[in-house]
Amino acid sequence: MNVALFGKTINHSDAPYIQDLLDKLGSLQGLIFIHTQFFNNIKELVTFRKEPVLFTNQEIIKGKTDFLFSIGGDGTLLDTITMVGNSGIPIIGINMGRMGFLSSIAKSEILPAIDEIIKQKFTIDQRTLLKLETPNHLFGEYNYALNDVTIYKNTSVSLLTIKTYINNEFLNTYWADGLIVATPTGSTAYSLSCTGPILTPDSANFVITPIASHNLTVRPIVVPDTSKISLMIESRDSECFVGLDSRIEKIDNSVRLEISKENFKINLLRLSNKFFFKTIREKLKWGLDLRN
Repeated sequence: MNVALFGKTINHSDAPYIQDLLDKLGSLQGLIFIHTQFFNNIKELVTFRKEPVLFTNQEIIKGKTDFLFSIGGDGTLLDTITMVGNSGIPIIGINMGRMGFLSSIAKSEILPAIDEIIKQKFTIDQRTLLKLETPNHLFGEYNYALNDVTIYKNTSVSLLTIKTYINNEFLNTYWADGLIVATPTGSTAYSLSCTGPILTPDSANFVITPIASHNLTVRPIVVPDTSKISLMIESRDSECFVGLDSRIEKIDNSVRLEISKENFKINLLRLSNKFFFKTIREKLKWGLDLRN
C-alpha cells in the first residue's frame, strides 16, 4: 500500500501521534510519500522507519498512491484538494484541530483506523466541487473548491452590490458584506455560520448564502448543482476579494464570475463507523440538554 502524507505545522504535543502513524505505515509494504514542506516541519520531531519519498505536487503521486492522509484540521484537508486534483486519490482526514467535519478521524483513532483501512472496512464518499471561471483565469488551473466560492468586501464601510443570475435568469441583487456559493460539503462551513441550511453530502444542490444582508427578508436559497451561477459585482471600492476555500485573490469590480459544477469529484474516505448524521449530532451537540 502506497500512501502520501500532507500537513502543515503541528504542535509538539501531537508529535507522538505522528510517530505512531509513521511507525504503523512503515511496518507495511509500500512507499510513503510526504509533502516536502510537511517533512521539513516534522523531521526534527519524529523518526522514520523507512526513507520517505518527497513530493510537491500531484504529478509526483498521481497513479502511484493508494491514499493520501491529510494531517491537521478541515483547513488542511481543503489544501489537499490542489494536491489531489482529478487524480481520484482518496483522502483520509486525521483531525489534529477542533471541529473536524471533514477530518473525521481523531488522532487517538489513528492506529485502529489504519487497521480498518487495511481490512477495507471503509466507504468512498464522492464530493462535488465548484468551478470558478473568470476572464483572467484568476486561480489558474486550480480554479475549483470543495467547500465554497466566497465574495466579500474590501473594507468595513461600504456594502457590495452583487447581481446574481441562475442560468442567465435574474435571481436577485444582494446588498451585503458578501456572498457564499457552497457545495453540500461546504454547507457546514462558512455558509452555516451565516444561517445557511445544512445539505447532506449526496444532495445534488448548491446553496447561495448572503453575508450580513442589508435586506432582512433575503434568505439563503438552494439551487440544483446543474445550475450556472453568474455574479456581477458593484462597490464604492474598486476591488473586493474572492475566495476558493482557503485561497484568496483580489478582483476588480468589472470581473464577471461564472460558477458551475466541476467535471470531477473528490474522494473522501469514510470509516464504516462514521456517519454524516452522527457527525452532525456530535459536532453541533444536537440532542444535548444545555439548559442548565
